[in-house]
Amino acid sequence: MPAITVDDVLVLPRLPQLDESATTFRPVRRLTTAPSGYEGEGFPVRRAFAGVPLTELDPFIHLDQMGEVDYAPGEPKGTPWHPHRGFETVTYMIDGIMDHQDSQGGGGTITDGDTQWMTAGSGLLHIEAPPEHLVMSGGLFHGLQLWVNLPKVAKLIPPRYQDIRGRESALLTTPDGGALIRVIAGEIAGHRGPGSTHTPITIAHVTLQPGAELSLPWRPDFNALVYVLAGRGTVGTDRRPIHIGQLAVHGAGDALRVTADPTQDGNTPALELYIMGGQPIREPVAHYGPFVMNTRAELIQAVEDYQAGRLGVIPAERLPHTGGEGTRP
Repeated sequence: MPAITVDDVLVLPRLPQLDESATTFRPVRRLTTAPSGYEGEGFPVRRAFAGVPLTELDPFIHLDQMGEVDYAPGEPKGTPWHPHRGFETVTYMIDGIMDHQDSQGGGGTITDGDTQWMTAGSGLLHIEAPPEHLVMSGGLFHGLQLWVNLPKVAKLIPPRYQDIRGRESALLTTPDGGALIRVIAGEIAGHRGPGSTHTPITIAHVTLQPGAELSLPWRPDFNALVYVLAGRGTVGTDRRPIHIGQLAVHGAGDALRVTADPTQDGNTPALELYIMGGQPIREPVAHYGPFVMNTRAELIQAVEDYQAGRLGVIPAERLPHTGGEGTRP
């Protein structure tokens, strides 16, 4: 699980040592296990938010863990062209390569540790597919796609695309150097990630070494979601066991506590976490397929606009496979 890393985490800035007597660690309100399914042309996913009420996820809507799967030659799959309106998709690539293109001219190639942040806003068409050379050769594929809701005032803003390289993430560690924290968006202990957001949120990928403990300061006005990408450990001060494919939904407080088990599986050297939180929007949510609006009438309008071609058309020179070797910022 390469993402972005450093040879020596001890050279990184460190989280503050929390005063346990003055810190309210968040309790675990809900612990769920993601069911498995298939997306697009048939690539395997874990539905990380299944069974969790939207009120506990707000401002997030949906999270898929894509893979981890080692494809044989000819097996890698993507999604066909499809519409989006009313929210943002945040695609984080851990292993492998994915090409993106939309009907507004946005897109690019993301690989180990990169993020494609697409604000669908008023609507567009979109395609995600592995490059042709990966289809031919096969290989490891692993990533995440998070859907972030937009408030009503931003539902119909012009679409926007952020191409975030893994090396742009803010990197820090714990006081004892037992974790590598990659801040993709928002801020942790004064260290800000590169993602620009419409709703205040924080997203981080954390690698926690065997036996290490993470005491993470967290904004009290944010919700807090901890999803396990790989490995096993405990979450909360009551040390509830948690493992790959599980989501911990936290209650109120100003810090999170996660501990990695001293022994991990042979093919999983560390506990890998995707940690999300944000300021709840607290607006009605009407969700239908690739559209996230506030009312049923707005959903009907989105479907009608899509069918009428008002969300864009597939470009004449569509590029579902670019080879993954084009110019990268």
